[in-house]
Amino acid sequence: MAHFFIAEDDKFMYRMYERVFTLGGHTLEVAQDGEEALTKLASMNPKPAVIVLDIMMPKKSGFEVLEEVKKNPELKDIPVMLLTNLSGDENKRKGLSLGAADYVIKSDFDPKQVVEKVIALAKK
Repeated sequence: MAHFFIAEDDKFMYRMYERVFTLGGHTLEVAQDGEEALTKLASMNPKPAVIVLDIMMPKKSGFEVLEEVKKNPELKDIPVMLLTNLSGDENKRKGLSLGAADYVIKSDFDPKQVVEKVIALAKK
């Protein structure tokens, strides 16, 4: 069992991921915007095995959260997956250059496949 974190502003989406993670015996902490994500990540104990960030969120984007995570000594080594509806090589390049371990387009995978990718990242 592992502990994971997702920042996703769409309630339907994060509830769906929450269900898949818990069915797999894992725990999931959720934030609904970028500022909440940073606040929760700073106080989480233990830290999550993987951080999953939606890019298009209120208050701070996933890109902005990723930049701050990578500057934080307590968080910088945690793998980050960007999970988004934004396709295109430019966005993917930006995410990976900021330190994301993976860039996943929501429409290309069902929630179970996304969770499998997150768990695989935790094992790296």
